[in-house]
Amino acid sequence: MKKIIYLLFALFFFIPKVSAQTEVMAWGNLTGIRIDGQLIDFESSICVVGKDQSFVHATGKERQFRPQYIRNGQTQTVTTEMDGIRFTEAVTDLSKGKARVTIDLQSDTTLNLDGVYLRIRQPVENKGQILKTGSKEGSQDIAIAKGKIKKGQKAHLSIEITASGAIDTETAILNVSANQPGREFLGLGGNFRLQNPFADPQVIDYCLDSLRVAYGRVEMPWRSWQPEENSRPLEDALAGKLDERVQAAMNMAQRLKKLGMPVIVSAWFPPAWSIDGKPEDYPRRGGVQAFRLDPKKAQHIYKSLTDYLLALKKLYGVEATAFSFNESDIGIDVLHTPEEHAAFIKGLGSYMASEGLSTKLLLGDNSDATTYEFILPAMRDPATRPYIAAVSFHSWRGCDDATLEKWAAASRELNVPLIVGEGSTDAAAWVYPQIFKESTFALYEINLYMRIAAICQPQSILQWQLTSDYSILWGGGVYGSEGKLEPTQRYWNLKQLASTPEEAFAFPVSSSKKEVNTAAFGNIARGEYVVHAVNNGAARSAVIKGLLAGKAAIKVYVTNQEQGMEEVRAYKFLSDGSLEVQLPVLSFVSVFVNRQ
Repeated sequence: MKKIIYLLFALFFFIPKVSAQTEVMAWGNLTGIRIDGQLIDFESSICVVGKDQSFVHATGKERQFRPQYIRNGQTQTVTTEMDGIRFTEAVTDLSKGKARVTIDLQSDTTLNLDGVYLRIRQPVENKGQILKTGSKEGSQDIAIAKGKIKKGQKAHLSIEITASGAIDTETAILNVSANQPGREFLGLGGNFRLQNPFADPQVIDYCLDSLRVAYGRVEMPWRSWQPEENSRPLEDALAGKLDERVQAAMNMAQRLKKLGMPVIVSAWFPPAWSIDGKPEDYPRRGGVQAFRLDPKKAQHIYKSLTDYLLALKKLYGVEATAFSFNESDIGIDVLHTPEEHAAFIKGLGSYMASEGLSTKLLLGDNSDATTYEFILPAMRDPATRPYIAAVSFHSWRGCDDATLEKWAAASRELNVPLIVGEGSTDAAAWVYPQIFKESTFALYEINLYMRIAAICQPQSILQWQLTSDYSILWGGGVYGSEGKLEPTQRYWNLKQLASTPEEAFAFPVSSSKKEVNTAAFGNIARGEYVVHAVNNGAARSAVIKGLLAGKAAIKVYVTNQEQGMEEVRAYKFLSDGSLEVQLPVLSFVSVFVNRQ
């Protein structure tokens, strides 16, 4: 009878909930069409091509200024601008494997061009997948406007794209090496940089009340702490004179510490007196001024930063685990060379130690994974090592496997934890916040976290943010949204990840299917384990091997477009002690195992 019930449930569970879905990036590129969850992979871009191929400018991530994205039912619309030409692109899912793409352009300038094209490229290695644009197959350039573009000129393109291919529903084999525990995973962390007094509190309360947040990062409002060079901010603080912004940041740190978290303190904006030269002399690029600190005032800078951390300790009972300048590799908003970064670690680290603080520094805290070379001088200098708390990078860009391996190797070489100081996938997403509600965005994010967890074995991934900025909740006025504050798919993904057993070690785990992305953790002493798996394709089963010794208590949770960390009984024990679990289409599935 149990087998019959399981079979009926599995059949229901395997009914595809997504027949066709075109993946549209917020900057206008299409990355494929899904059929029953299976991605028919291609990429489109809008290209402005100069006369005689003198230049080719194409839409892409962070290449345009403030593109806008909205969804209305089955239609996703992107408005953007490039080379003085405004584009409105609408992509509508029509039926299984079919979508309509319309592009309207209007030029605000005159350009001598070969033309403006919709460029479609299909990977040659994707054999068996067919892509048709109208009557043509495969990669191609489709003219939106040809020749010279005049100011005020308009053009329109409307095409249908049809995709087809085999749907892979083959079982995935997940092999867990539970006898090879790696580094400890404290759990999901979060950034709590306060920026919106109206919307932040409700989101912070919701997240801290409903998620197990294991690590926190807060801002040091340095400009507000010591705006004048000759002031005595520590004395003023101890006398009860605290700037409102400083008080709010310290209260935030205290709240996180009361919940048992290690707390990182990071600074963004330096006060004018600490800057080398005049602040107004620094060019503003994209709203950012990359300030260089005055080397002649190094000791005064160390004292100012240390006094803040001393005040945080003495007044709020919080001794920060680590300090960093946020993204000093590119200057947001303090700019260091790699050599200056190494010197700063030694200088501030020594000063903090002399004042009795155990706080150390983050090595890196880089803007993304691609700037790995920034940490090399500090790594090669033995004098920095007593002052390094952890290696840190932000996961916005460049997280290919080979680059992630470099970061993992750096933390192992120094024998310190690795931390993802800011976790997510698109640093510009605040410009087009409607994308935060998209299932595609949620899948990209949790896929990245699975890869980082498996390759880097970080101590924590700190979500940017668990406030209203890049919010994992919607409603309540967040980004102008209306209605009740409610969780998005991203929230449920993170809640599942945050439910990883406490004090768990990372386990090596492999998947036989490239569409199934996985990570595994366990607390061996308590007999608590979890296997997280993102199914990026059609519904299928997965067999988990190497984790179970006979039967155990099992709980399975599923998050996708329809389900938010919903518990399901879509599993069964196999005769060899392994476990078979059902993976719905385009879902994040977490399998919790308790052997006790």
